[in-house]
Amino acid sequence: MTPLIQLNGVTKTLKGQGAPRDILSGVDLTVHGGESVAILGRSGSGKSTLLSLIGLFDRPDGGQYLLGHRDITRLPERKAAALRSAEFGFVFQRFFLLKHLTAAQNVAMALVNGQGWLPRRKRRAKVMAALEQVGIAHLAKQRPPRMSGGEQQRVAIARALVREPRVLLADEPTGALDTETGRLVIGALHAATERGCGLILVTHDREHADRMGRVLQLDNGVLAPATERVGV
Repeated sequence: MTPLIQLNGVTKTLKGQGAPRDILSGVDLTVHGGESVAILGRSGSGKSTLLSLIGLFDRPDGGQYLLGHRDITRLPERKAAALRSAEFGFVFQRFFLLKHLTAAQNVAMALVNGQGWLPRRKRRAKVMAALEQVGIAHLAKQRPPRMSGGEQQRVAIARALVREPRVLLADEPTGALDTETGRLVIGALHAATERGCGLILVTHDREHADRMGRVLQLDNGVLAPATERVGV
């Protein structure tokens, strides 16, 4: 089976004030459709940088990035933006919801931006299915200021899922949530793998990481299987 994502020897160096600093030093990563992977690491270890490269917001300095059979290592930004919209879903610690729109309207924005024009009935059906998938269809007409943090994060997850992405990337999605709500959010993310989506979760929380199929640790620019004793 062809991997969904394959990184081969990916490197990234931060260049700015002071001496250049190697963030990623030959990272290898393979993720198949339907697989969930957690990436642990200390603050500043490069977890978000790695996710940014996978999500095509940045490019590696070296190595190779394959999406399915396609080499997208040096994809021009215009094509990268189109691929992000078509193939990827993103969930972040901050919700990035538009406060003046309802939950359903926030989710629908992903369809307008990502899939062009859809008939109104089909668009509404997809939005409601996504909200139902994360257990908040009853909040479709609520606006973010009237929702809890956990409810807002689930709207953000529905927005990421409504396009039915092949790859779901989550960067510390529970950092601002209480323990129980965080567990609900992780469960909603993991459920996406049941339809074949590949999930990559960046987190500091070992409990959340252990719910994924694999747990990896990014340390000194190298990605390797995590151990129970590694500090995160």
